[in-house]
Amino acid sequence: MKKRKLPEETGIFVVLIAVVAVLSILSPSFRTLDNGLVLLVNGTVIAFLALGQTFVLLTGGIDLSTGANVAMTGVIAALLMQGGLPWFLAAVIAVGAGVVLGLVNGFLVHYVRIPAFIATFSTQGVALAIPLIITGANSVSVKDAGFSWIGQGKIAGLPVAVLLLLVAAVIAGVFLAKTRPGVHLYAMGGNKSAARLAGVNVARTTIMAYAISGFCGGMGGLIATSRLMVGFPATGTGNELFYSIAAAVVGGISLFGGIGTILGAMIGAVLIAVVSNGMNVLNVQSYWQSLVIGLIILAGVAFDTYRRARAGKPVFTLRRGGGSGPDSPAGAPVELPASVRSADTPVAGSPTRGTA
Repeated sequence: MKKRKLPEETGIFVVLIAVVAVLSILSPSFRTLDNGLVLLVNGTVIAFLALGQTFVLLTGGIDLSTGANVAMTGVIAALLMQGGLPWFLAAVIAVGAGVVLGLVNGFLVHYVRIPAFIATFSTQGVALAIPLIITGANSVSVKDAGFSWIGQGKIAGLPVAVLLLLVAAVIAGVFLAKTRPGVHLYAMGGNKSAARLAGVNVARTTIMAYAISGFCGGMGGLIATSRLMVGFPATGTGNELFYSIAAAVVGGISLFGGIGTILGAMIGAVLIAVVSNGMNVLNVQSYWQSLVIGLIILAGVAFDTYRRARAGKPVFTLRRGGGSGPDSPAGAPVELPASVRSADTPVAGSPTRGTA
């Protein structure tokens, strides 16, 4: 009888349950329904950023501009509504600006060949400056009451922001698990050179990953601005970036690329939100939160490094007959792990398809 393997997200889910149980014992107010809804809504911005960060991390990159994207898109939306545009149109344009930021990041990383850390750190500075320059470092009030629906509205008792996140997470999960471009993201993170030989369009995949991260940053900006009904140039420039990376890493997304799932990243985001909310409820000083989250990141990275070292081999293996490197001559077919393999994916021993 074949042994059933527990999902990779089981470990982080057990940790989440344990943390919730401990905080519930320490503070009766933590386990109330009202606090649970506040926790979920507060965590949606971080979760959206973690969702976008997941796509970039899977390629082996990183996006440091996500927090600045929240500030930029929020202010843009507020200014457009102040100028008379309907809130829905202003929201679409603002998210579009976030996607443009992501496209610029992808272009710099792939075509200009600037390391992702440097490229996105630079665009972070630009995105931070834009709302400060166009507002004179002043906040922008939102008068269109309809805009509040995004961050404050409810459908069947559930916050709209949480429902938007759930829809985005489901779509992202299906995209990564069931589509050819999704498989290509894993392939790039596992071995970019091998993926290119297997027919992966590296340029398109890289730019797509950063564009999705830009979109998620834009959604985070809309939610943050809608909740306050004010466009602050400094929104998203606190711990949002820090927490989004932490959520993805503790959720099992490898900083080295090619490993992880959307479900894991979302559980990680909930864990970060629970820890932050729990410490607030317990009246713990804010700087202790950064220390705890930092330790969580260290634990996640250490586990990721240990996991890779114990595996003793890369995600992708090249067989005889071609490839790059001493043991893999050029032209070798690429063997994808079963978890990310699809019917359209070239596997070892079969001819590769054209560029996708």
